[in-house]
Amino acid sequence: MTTALLTHADCLGHVTPDGHPERVARLEHILHALEALELKRVTAPLAADDDLLRIHPESYIRDIRVARPADGFAQIDGDTFLSSGSVDAAYRAAGAAVRAVDLVLGGEASNAFCAIRPPGHHAEFETAMGFCLFGNAALAAKHALDHHGLNRVAVVDFDVHHGNGTQGLLWDEARALVITSQQMPLWPGSGRPEETGVHDTVLNIPLAPGSGGAEMRAAYETKAFPRLRAFRPELIIISAGFDAHQDDPLANLNWATDDFAWITAELCRIADEVCDGRIVSTLEGGYDLNALAQATRAHVEELIKAAR
Repeated sequence: MTTALLTHADCLGHVTPDGHPERVARLEHILHALEALELKRVTAPLAADDDLLRIHPESYIRDIRVARPADGFAQIDGDTFLSSGSVDAAYRAAGAAVRAVDLVLGGEASNAFCAIRPPGHHAEFETAMGFCLFGNAALAAKHALDHHGLNRVAVVDFDVHHGNGTQGLLWDEARALVITSQQMPLWPGSGRPEETGVHDTVLNIPLAPGSGGAEMRAAYETKAFPRLRAFRPELIIISAGFDAHQDDPLANLNWATDDFAWITAELCRIADEVCDGRIVSTLEGGYDLNALAQATRAHVEELIKAAR
């Protein structure tokens, strides 16, 4: 069994204005860092609108397509932009998440990593925000539940910013456990412990600015991992944001690269216990290029170890 890597050159076509942190170079650095690794390399397909309709209304999907500029940029919100290649990139990102679920649940790969952009965990039901257009991780969860007929799926989001979109899209989904850690206070301002979802299937773990790997590990060992084991998901989806790294310019957590390796290895260990190792991971944030590349490689290396 192998680890699948899903990506597409279209994801490099999502161009943002000069100085924007969510830039093409992020994916270029990641792909270079993963070049030498032994991976099952899979071309990310375009998502079907029927898939996107699991999480977004038709009107929103149409509005995103219509907003695509022929040249230059269209600004969707304060920090979310479209270029001429952005819609294809977003369809590839969502398609990668769907295809990764198919590969893992179909037994063609033990686990998978989607090296994609734009990211997805801030995209709400009918609102693009925080660099995100479609809710990739939530879509993966809904695809696993509705198309593959799973009964329980978990999403674990360790991006430094709260995954408000994923939380909102799965807020009333009793079959999905959403566990998310985030720096607090920090944009977008959501992610308080009392936000628990309609069916008590949301667990928010705020982390204090300036805290590091020790605090993160303690929080996951005492809160996240017991909850995950008790839920016994049939698939674990990871929203893999690497902006909690101590070198990242957009936040104030102090994780080292080894901390990303640790949390990945622990999630793989739990996946081995409860769901035959089945994990789908999809890229979210991370904005220092060197830290992003190093942490992503550490993350994928742990997935590879677990697949053997």
